[in-house]
Amino acid sequence: MNRRNFVVLGIVAGVIAAGVLSRTLRFSWRFSADKTAYQTPYIFTGENNGVLTLQNAFVQVAKSVKPAVVQITTEKMVTMRYWDPFGDMEGFFNNSPFEDFFGAPKRRQDSRKTYQQKQQGLGSGFIVDEEGRIITNNHVITGVDKILVKLQDDTHPYEAKVIGTDPKTDLALIKIEAKRPLPYVRLGDSDRIEPGEWVMAIGNPMGLTATVTVGIVSAKGRTGFGITQYEDFIQTDAAINPGNSGGPLININGEVIGINTFIVSPQVAEGLGFAIPVDIARQVFSQLKERGRVVRGYLGVFLQPMDEELAKSFGLKGTQGALVNKVMPQTPAEKAGIREEDVVIKFDGQDIKDVQDLQMKVANTPVGKKVPVVVWRDNKEVVLSMVIGEMPSEEEMAKMSEKGEETWRGMRVSALTPEIKQRLSIKDVEGVIVTSVEPGSAAAEAGIAPGMIIRTIDGKQIKGLTEYRTVTKSISGEKDVRLLVTREEQNIFIILKSGK
Repeated sequence: MNRRNFVVLGIVAGVIAAGVLSRTLRFSWRFSADKTAYQTPYIFTGENNGVLTLQNAFVQVAKSVKPAVVQITTEKMVTMRYWDPFGDMEGFFNNSPFEDFFGAPKRRQDSRKTYQQKQQGLGSGFIVDEEGRIITNNHVITGVDKILVKLQDDTHPYEAKVIGTDPKTDLALIKIEAKRPLPYVRLGDSDRIEPGEWVMAIGNPMGLTATVTVGIVSAKGRTGFGITQYEDFIQTDAAINPGNSGGPLININGEVIGINTFIVSPQVAEGLGFAIPVDIARQVFSQLKERGRVVRGYLGVFLQPMDEELAKSFGLKGTQGALVNKVMPQTPAEKAGIREEDVVIKFDGQDIKDVQDLQMKVANTPVGKKVPVVVWRDNKEVVLSMVIGEMPSEEEMAKMSEKGEETWRGMRVSALTPEIKQRLSIKDVEGVIVTSVEPGSAAAEAGIAPGMIIRTIDGKQIKGLTEYRTVTKSISGEKDVRLLVTREEQNIFIILKSGK
């Protein structure tokens, strides 16, 4: 076949194909038009259709819960400063030598360079009883002058009062007076949820009221963000945005299982939202309602997580447990006999996974309860009995921490933790590290300085704070003492003169 015949055959085939396609499209359009005249093609029908059943469940959950979800608007007066484009020039002329020469009058300072401006914040919350108590995040309402609450079925904003706050979990309880019974949510059981379960988030993202988003529980027990002291977050991929904070995370049964709290920035990752488990919120709500504050159990220790190297050094096979690196004086831990370098492996009959696990278990233990504590010490388990104390306030904790830094002959010391060893690039060294020295004290006169490591005192080996305190308490204040210290990787002996 020559080139000309091939081209002609191609044209004829193209015309035939175009005709067939045109007839097919006309038929398809006519068929679709006839069909859509009596049935929408994307509606699923049938009594046992699973998709329709799930869809109806979402719809019903949203309808039942939305009336109890509120929008929270906060107001705060902040001081703003006017921008003065000639501020620097004014300073230049005021300090000019010509001013002194000609005796020019100084410019009067303008007292109107600052002004007050109302700053607004936005968040969510949900009603937990018909009397108008509302749970939200502490960061939504902290430090503000006024809290306004708007209900779904009422355009009138209600001014709320704060019943109590709990910064350690980022939860708060507020209340409005509506003069009528209010719809409220049902609280579920966050301990029983499993990754993969359907959840819904309801709130007011970006001020868009009553917004519903759907996702799943991505994970549970998330910690290590540094957002709150007690972290045990539920992770979800249900869309959460600014304004959702304090709103409920709901399961398919319409029960609140979490309080939406924060997200990972969309610039970093998508679909990473976190909620406080409702089991934590239920305890906080109960105490804030009754006392206006939260009472928690308290040990009186500083803890650090275990790793493989630390576990190996203590003779442990795994990294479970919480390492004690400091014991505060006159606390339940000290009275029970807990020491620095103990590894808490069991508390009240339950295994301890890590630091967060121990903190949560202690915090949820009633004050005054006597519990057994198992620690790993000298390559064996030691069982201690402890009476749980009440966690002091932040101010009391700060004072106790200062008091706990005992001064001996003008110096204060701290445990030689793995972090300090790593920072100082030291490995096989035991002792305590000097943190401060008082001017004019016996320690200062002996040449002791912060950063030195005390290895022995009068020939007695100092492995940690426990040995240091035992030895120093046994030494008379009138006696000169010989210390072996490490300074810049060099060991030197120092005579510490008598004194207090």
